Amino acid sequence: METAVIVHGGAGAWKMENGRLPEAEAACQQAALAGQGVLVAGGSALQAVEVAVCILEDCPYLDAGRGSFLNARGEVEMDAIIMDGRTLELGAVAAVQRVLHPISLARHIMTDIEHSFLVGSGAEAFADLIGFPRCQITDLLVDEELARYLSLQEDPEYLTRTIFVEPGAMGTVGAAARDQQGNLAAATSTGGTRKKLPGRVGDSPLVGSGAYADNWTAAVSATGYGEALMKLVISKRVCDFVASGLPAMAACETAIRLLAERVNGHGGLVAVDTHGQIGYAFNTDAMPYAYALGRQPIVGGH
Repeated sequence: METAVIVHGGAGAWKMENGRLPEAEAACQQAALAGQGVLVAGGSALQAVEVAVCILEDCPYLDAGRGSFLNARGEVEMDAIIMDGRTLELGAVAAVQRVLHPISLARHIMTDIEHSFLVGSGAEAFADLIGFPRCQITDLLVDEELARYLSLQEDPEYLTRTIFVEPGAMGTVGAAARDQQGNLAAATSTGGTRKKLPGRVGDSPLVGSGAYADNWTAAVSATGYGEALMKLVISKRVCDFVASGLPAMAACETAIRLLAERVNGHGGLVAVDTHGQIGYAFNTDAMPYAYALGRQPIVGGH
């Protein structure tokens, strides 16, 4: 059975001239290549999406892990989810601090304990309990984001949704995959939005919103303005469109049209359906992405 993996670096107001978009595309291609390597070697879709998202979390040009946005208090609070389409099991974290790879902590939640979702200090205590690597906030900060945070302290009118129209904005990361056994998996990780209130949780770690995976339909990862995406439970919506007979591409495009028409939302999606077909769609300036089908060369775009 042919494998497939697709990744994204976030839907937003990307601008080619500031250098971030090419760097984000390069990170997506590296992540897709790593996911492809796992899959063609016989690894699971779950392993592939975790490996791919970890690479994206390491990229300082993306809003996940290193490079995450600062909240209104100058902290980095991150959210992530990973889901197994074979069993529908999932693991998620929200508002977690001082973790370089939230997606891997989410997978430990899925596999190591009876719960599916831990937040804030509880997620951090669990990380310490299992000896999960912690980091300092300085390991997550990039100079440009720190400067942006400081400038925003002088702008009381700034709104978190501004990220989707201001030049150079970067975004949430995610991946979806299908392995040689036909199993699907999805993963999403984010640092949230700039100047968000402490404790704010968007769509990313919410099952059915930030991601969803079901062997019967598709695996999906979403990105965009979370307050709009969660209203549609958009990742599950894509799976429902696949269940109704649409291929992954058409399902993603239909969901993005619905996002715009129903809630005036901005965002993007990537998906792999049960037949191994990939899909992607967005209604922002750009969404860096990359995918690999079987052993074929990586295809990237924005």
